[in-house]
Amino acid sequence: MRWAALGEAGQVVAMLAGLEAERPSKDVRNFPALIRDAEKWRRDMVDNGCADLAAVMEPGITALLAINARGADCKPAALALWREFVTARSALLALLPPTGEMGPRRSA
Repeated sequence: MRWAALGEAGQVVAMLAGLEAERPSKDVRNFPALIRDAEKWRRDMVDNGCADLAAVMEPGITALLAINARGADCKPAALALWREFVTARSALLALLPPTGEMGPRRSA
């Protein structure tokens, strides 16, 4: 659920930055299912990374909405936050285990 909430927060920031809505990639959509079966250290890193990203996004969006409510241009700040979001999301996606040619590792 946290991953989905972060994705929605990213869409709000993109909208405030004046960017078109992003269509999530397959890895972004399937990330929770793909990381669930990963090694514990990967899951722990993702949990910490999501918490860190949420800690940045929550006050960032609050500030952007306050700027917007005052009638000021929040696009430059929103674009900066969007770039931070995309960079952090890419780092989290990089924690997915390699899938190889036969898809993700499965165990019985």
